Amino acid sequence: MSDRPLVLLLADPDSTVGRMVRARFDVVRGPDARVRAVVGTGMSRVPADLIAALPGLGLIAINGVGYDGVDVEAARERGIAVTTTPDVLTDDVADQAIALMLAVLRRTAANDRAVREGRWSVPLARRVSGRTVGIFGLGRIGRAIAMRAAPFAGEIVYASRRAYDDVPWRRLPDITALAEASDVLILAAAATGDTEHVVDAGVLRALGAGGVLMNIARGSLVDEAALVEALRDGTIAGAGLDVFADEPRVPEALTGMEQVVLAPHQASATVETRAAMAELVVANLEAFFAGRALVTPLG
Repeated sequence: MSDRPLVLLLADPDSTVGRMVRARFDVVRGPDARVRAVVGTGMSRVPADLIAALPGLGLIAINGVGYDGVDVEAARERGIAVTTTPDVLTDDVADQAIALMLAVLRRTAANDRAVREGRWSVPLARRVSGRTVGIFGLGRIGRAIAMRAAPFAGEIVYASRRAYDDVPWRRLPDITALAEASDVLILAAAATGDTEHVVDAGVLRALGAGGVLMNIARGSLVDEAALVEALRDGTIAGAGLDVFADEPRVPEALTGMEQVVLAPHQASATVETRAAMAELVVANLEAFFAGRALVTPLG
């Protein structure tokens, strides 16, 4: 072991961030009392018992914007900082939301499969233009989605913890009202105790038989059993899903549905964005080890 700082790497060591961290620091893959920083992804688990097992820990650097796997309270009690990688992935995640919307309404994936299988006669798609697009969560990513959707949409509506005076879109009081008003419901809120299974059978009924659901947030926001049932019985028309409740396991029922477009949690997965995210993780690590102010600490 060299004299370089020791980092517990929870991210894939062969990923962009994994390679970049390994090039600059010594890493271990399991708890070690000498560890001073942890690097994980938005899906990594950093619970209280892991934090307790690392007496020298001072930083948890997350390669993503979601940190629901981190016990932030336990970290704060120990004076351990937590950083994420905001802003650099906003555009790609918003692009993915629009890609899923287009793919579901225009049957892009299903029609691709049809042509590859030698079929030419396929069901009609649905028009994208003129739809009411509802966005649940109007943070950085929600706003970026709204800006992209605006040229397609008849109207943009949103539901969020607070109202925003600097946007032209109509705010609705809760997700049920949002679903009822929307043709396309896009989830862009953080995973918290308040948002777990916020999309339940009632919200799906409110979205209705012509409505479609897009999720680029977290799988925990959706009651997957209720979603499968709603898709099976025509309660809603379709779904585009980049995230799932128990990744990488996807309900088998979803994989056989032509009105569903699935992606393996890839919203931020472009060469450019993953490099920028990794560079931001490393910048936070280097600032921490040098005793400088962190670049993107949680508030």
